Amino acid sequence: MALNVLNKNTQPRSHKIKSTPGEKIFEALNYLFFILFGLATTLPFVNLVAKSFSGEAAVVSGKVGLIPVDFQIDTYKFVLGNDMFMNSLKVSIIVTLLGTFTGIVMTIITAYPLSKPRLRGRKFLMLFFVFTMLFNGGIIPNYLVMQKIGLVNKLAVLILPNMINVYNMLIMKNYFEALPESIEESAKIDGASNWKILLRIIIPLSMPVIATITLFFAVAHWNSYFQAMIYITDPKLKPMQLYLKELLASTSDVLKQAGYNPDIEGTANIVPAAIQAASIVTATLPIICVYPFLQKYFVKGVLIGSVKG
Repeated sequence: MALNVLNKNTQPRSHKIKSTPGEKIFEALNYLFFILFGLATTLPFVNLVAKSFSGEAAVVSGKVGLIPVDFQIDTYKFVLGNDMFMNSLKVSIIVTLLGTFTGIVMTIITAYPLSKPRLRGRKFLMLFFVFTMLFNGGIIPNYLVMQKIGLVNKLAVLILPNMINVYNMLIMKNYFEALPESIEESAKIDGASNWKILLRIIIPLSMPVIATITLFFAVAHWNSYFQAMIYITDPKLKPMQLYLKELLASTSDVLKQAGYNPDIEGTANIVPAAIQAASIVTATLPIICVYPFLQKYFVKGVLIGSVKG
């Protein structure tokens, strides 16, 4: 009996801290804010999806809200059967894959040496990179440079100038600096070269930040249209975002080039607004499908890479 009493007295008690009325109100306001913010960012996209599946009369009369009216899939048949749309989608995929891969490679081989205090001229190089992040020559000088080296109207002009992003490089450099130096010292004692240390040790340990920078590069390339608008005039080389910009800016001209004719059977139940919506939704799906696989690394990579260890 005494043993049972002793056990009861020695068991740790969980003390629950009660929230004050002010804290409860603050927490409720936080929930309300994030719910409203989430709705504000999600509902416009849901409306686009509803428009893309709605019939002509409902879209024209503005009756479409968050649920499709007079459901149809003719709009998606037209969009996916449009050669201009599919070609721009192919260009965007190629640019995103190549641009992301080259960007990650260049970022790693730039950030790794700069993370070493023993590198000669390290401060000057850092000043050089930060200066280029803050200042640039402007649109006209950049265009003249690209024209001089023969990159205008070539896919390389959408990849090569973006291989180094100083902000991404600084995040990765800070992450490398936070890794224990003793790991590299042990590898060097075992006879490993700098390249072997980078490939076999540093990169596997840095997968969170690499996944984060990969996401940054992929989203930037996929969403980019300004460079293409400046350097690309060949319709066969226009990426998806430039195609969407032209579709939204001058719908009738782009649709005529794509073969849209409301008098032809198969396109009678779709309107330009629905085509715009379906094109935007279709162009957004690839990056939405990729993001969940990288999201688990996102916060960890940014937090660790943004603070110098």
